[in-house]
Amino acid sequence: MRIVLDTNVLVSGLLSPFGPPAQIVRMVSAGAVRLCVDARLLTEYEEVLLRPRFGFDPDVVAALVDYIQTTGHKAASIPLRMRLPDPDDEPFLEVALASDAEHLVTGNLAHFPAEAVAGVSVLSPTEFLEVFRSTQRPEKN
Repeated sequence: MRIVLDTNVLVSGLLSPFGPPAQIVRMVSAGAVRLCVDARLLTEYEEVLLRPRFGFDPDVVAALVDYIQTTGHKAASIPLRMRLPDPDDEPFLEVALASDAEHLVTGNLAHFPAEAVAGVSVLSPTEFLEVFRSTQRPEKN
């Protein structure tokens, strides 16, 4: 399953080992979902994670961004037809559209109004986990 992960979910998942964002980060690390990215998203991930207030080790951040770049689905996107309330969120939607991602996962649902997302499934971390679980087939004994 291909998803686009908003930076706020990635940061939340790394700051606290509990809760839906952390579960999603673990799913990315385990290869259960594949992140869709472009250079802009990778740059934002790195810049935000390196902010001193988070206290992440720069070597760990570099390794994580390298892992995402190596394992992620690279997208070549085009500008949106309609602007979003926060222009900083536009690259995330552009990548979701260009990569035909199943979901864009964000903690800021209000930044992605229904009339602007062009049919992309925009979900909160909790909603995404519910959808993910519902699509998994139970193992046969």
